[in-house]
Amino acid sequence: MQEDFHYYATYSAAILAGFSHEESLDIGYSAQMVDWCTRTFLSKIKGPQSAATTQLQLELVEARTDAVGIQDITRIWSSFHFLPYDLYADVKGSRSYRNKYRLICDTNGDLLIDTVNLAKDKSLQAIGLAMHVLADTWAHRYFAGTPSVVINNTNHHFYEIIRDGDSFSERPLSFMHSLGKGDDPEKGMYTATIFQFDENSIMSLGHGRAGHLPDYSYMRYRYLPAWGDFAEIIKDNPSDYYHAFTQMIYAMKYLRGIYPSFEKETYDTDAVAAYKEEIMEIFEKRQTDSCEDWKAFGEKLTGKQIEPFDMWKYQDEYTEAGEDEKDDTFLGRFFIAALSQKSMVTNKIYKSGNKLAGYSVDFDKKGFKGIKDYKKLVDIKKKR
Repeated sequence: MQEDFHYYATYSAAILAGFSHEESLDIGYSAQMVDWCTRTFLSKIKGPQSAATTQLQLELVEARTDAVGIQDITRIWSSFHFLPYDLYADVKGSRSYRNKYRLICDTNGDLLIDTVNLAKDKSLQAIGLAMHVLADTWAHRYFAGTPSVVINNTNHHFYEIIRDGDSFSERPLSFMHSLGKGDDPEKGMYTATIFQFDENSIMSLGHGRAGHLPDYSYMRYRYLPAWGDFAEIIKDNPSDYYHAFTQMIYAMKYLRGIYPSFEKETYDTDAVAAYKEEIMEIFEKRQTDSCEDWKAFGEKLTGKQIEPFDMWKYQDEYTEAGEDEKDDTFLGRFFIAALSQKSMVTNKIYKSGNKLAGYSVDFDKKGFKGIKDYKKLVDIKKKR
């Protein structure tokens, strides 16, 4: 998903969940910030490097792909963009294959429950971050947040399914490998990463081999994923995005205290009943950027202006704060939420017997042994 959904649509979902305009702006901002909080950004503002929630293309090109490098990449992408569905999935193959297969993202997994619960009684930044992770389980399902040819590769078999009134037609899709060219929906031409034989090539991270098809709400397509022995999968983005939107509303109502618990496969369709046709028109519209449509929808809900996303908006507040005050700034609260989410997911993966995301130590039992950035979480827990 992109800014149109993570910022503007998340704002709208927060409004429908009962948050105020100002609260919804903070939630939407935090959801979108997940796609911008790189180590390059953190270096500029002298933030905790371990709070990185994504990686720039240049960072990935320069990333190590040995065991330690893969663990670093996996911690980021599995924690925030490709939340694993079943860490104990029963699948045949070598241990290496099983570990990678168990990182495949899908909706309504146990880790989604953990992610939403982690944001309970926390900051608005934590709620926004959790909504990004939730939304991406719908957009990025069937791909894994670790470099892997045997899991994330696809082949030339891509067919777009196009709505034509009450029926559908199909056409083959083509992929380019030039970063300088944008996607062309009218011609069915999209950019994607180049195939590499190296199992751990970053070209096979997430949905790189499928380009931005998972990020466009209008896309319906069928393709052959490597992990399924190239058995065909049909992806219906308009339906998936609608489920993501209504699940976010339900999740945020839970986080507001409206519901006693967060349950799987539960969606607040009643909250959008009056707007469903309008929302589906946005999802179905053949465009690669729906920001203007979602902005107009959000402003229609409240009658208030939604300011454009600016990743540097809270930079000065953070950099000018004293060391004892940084954690109470907007970005400081976001960083703590990011560290908490990454720590939780890494711990769950490690406890499943899978070391692709690295090692995790239970500090309640063994004391603090780890990266200095995470000391914040220990100190916060001790204060409670």
